[in-house]
Amino acid sequence: MELLSTGIGELDSAIGGGFLEDSIFLIIYDTYSYGWGLGVKILENRIKEGDFGIIINNSMPVTPLSMELNSVGFDLHRYGKSGDLGVIEVFGSFYGLDYDIPYVYSTQGVDISTYLPKFTALYREILKRVGSERRIAGINVTLEGLAFLLGEKNVIKILQRNLAEKEKARLSESRKRPLNIFLLNRDRVSKEFVSWVSLYSQYIVEFNSTSSAFEEMFIRKSPLPDFEPRTYEFRLKRGKVIIK
Repeated sequence: MELLSTGIGELDSAIGGGFLEDSIFLIIYDTYSYGWGLGVKILENRIKEGDFGIIINNSMPVTPLSMELNSVGFDLHRYGKSGDLGVIEVFGSFYGLDYDIPYVYSTQGVDISTYLPKFTALYREILKRVGSERRIAGINVTLEGLAFLLGEKNVIKILQRNLAEKEKARLSESRKRPLNIFLLNRDRVSKEFVSWVSLYSQYIVEFNSTSSAFEEMFIRKSPLPDFEPRTYEFRLKRGKVIIK
């Protein structure tokens, strides 16, 4: 599998060299942390490298989502209008929101039993529009949002089924393999849920917010042989990632 850059040199070095395609990059953080912004910056950097970004939105309507992303310097609508980004609007699909925005994909009548087939159909629709020559860089905003909508155990089952489908696609499809970023606020889910998601993730970065300007950033897991677990200082300043 191809090794790709996150676009952040210090992070590439910290995880052992880069981001393996078709892997899951899990970012765990607490209530007051801006660690989630690291995932957004990786997504933006991959878009600038030519990837097509997909935001899987489970947590809030598009308007506050856009505001939240703007706080770390990411303009959702600019990338959507330029043809570099699509939003799968899971939250809106559950609550009957229908956006007249060409890069926001939603459906009606979603519940626990229909989530996976309808989500898969939306994802496949985006893949057809993007084409097989362009890599997908996806970010799940957020995993605990989906757990609230569907229940933790149901989300774990969905992740398991999705892993199986990804394996089938890897064996049968000829296209660039995706990058997957999961955002997870550990304060909103059980330890069991965190443990299951950690099992399925190839990379794990965990943040602790502190009273200082910098947060503690722990690189807990990477599949690369040059990786060594370490603690760093992390800060987002004017949309720029600072890792020391």
